[in-house]
Amino acid sequence: MELGQKIKQLRFKAGLTQEQLADRLGIGPQSVSKWENAVAMPDITALPLLAEIFGVTIDDLFDLTVEQRLNRIENRMDAEEELPADIFREYEDFLQTELNDEAHGKRATELIAYLYWHRMNAEANKAAKYAKEAIRRAPGEKGCQWILNKAENHAVWDWNLANHTRAIAFYRELAEANPDVALPYMYLLDNLIADHRADEAERWLDRYCALEGAHPVMKQVYRAYIALARFDEATADGIMEEMLAQRPEDDAALFECAQYYAAKCDYKRAIDCYERAFAADTRRPRFQDALMGIADIHEIMGNYADAAKTYDRILDLLENEWGLSEETDSSVTVARKERERLLAKA
Repeated sequence: MELGQKIKQLRFKAGLTQEQLADRLGIGPQSVSKWENAVAMPDITALPLLAEIFGVTIDDLFDLTVEQRLNRIENRMDAEEELPADIFREYEDFLQTELNDEAHGKRATELIAYLYWHRMNAEANKAAKYAKEAIRRAPGEKGCQWILNKAENHAVWDWNLANHTRAIAFYRELAEANPDVALPYMYLLDNLIADHRADEAERWLDRYCALEGAHPVMKQVYRAYIALARFDEATADGIMEEMLAQRPEDDAALFECAQYYAAKCDYKRAIDCYERAFAADTRRPRFQDALMGIADIHEIMGNYADAAKTYDRILDLLENEWGLSEETDSSVTVARKERERLLAKA
């Protein structure tokens, strides 16, 4: 149904004349008549008030399908760093109604998780900003450190706060319930290794390696990190060097080697592997992870100009391989801000 016909239908349902609707909108009745007869379209600024008058959402005015509305929600979250409160509530209400729908329930569940994360991330950025200001004003006091820790995922000294017991319990349960699915094993291994629970990790790695979907590179990588979890650096180094010799042109192996060397602060080796991984990646479009690793290392080393140049490469990737712009995806905006921040430091 066209927008004009939808307005006419909703006006009748609300029991309003064209004059009454026009009066509530602060416009002339001839404008409403033109909309309903498809002679003209409402200005975009009138849509929120039209939706409010009729007691519907803006999307309802356009008679979008569920799939179109889900796409619209995802695209807007991708494009904007923060949603207005009324839009957040509109999306939340709609997604809640779709959670148990047979056709759209899975995607609605994913999107409502994204919606809450999107809001949490926006609020965390504000929390971090003001926590930092409070800490600068009283650097000798503990007041807001815990807020900054949570908002920016800082390291926590206390083991009872830093361990990953809950994550391990969740992914262990998930792996046990889905024994033929590889991904839960990988998340479980990540958290076990982070907590140096090497013996448990080795048992789960054996089960992972037996799966048909186990990634051959990750089989070796996890062996190396389990060795590190046992503080056996020599064995870990040997595993990674062997993999690099076996797979010198494998972008996945090169990327994992870069991650390994970066974690060991062998930055020159890490940058070399990141660059080789990016060059070896034959997919189009490519992901920006390797370039972001390079930028982070340059910043750690104080090479701010080089870090900014790497963000030029990231922006080129986002714009020319992914076809993104600041209007369509917030990652472009974030990349530009990072570039400007680094140039200012340079």
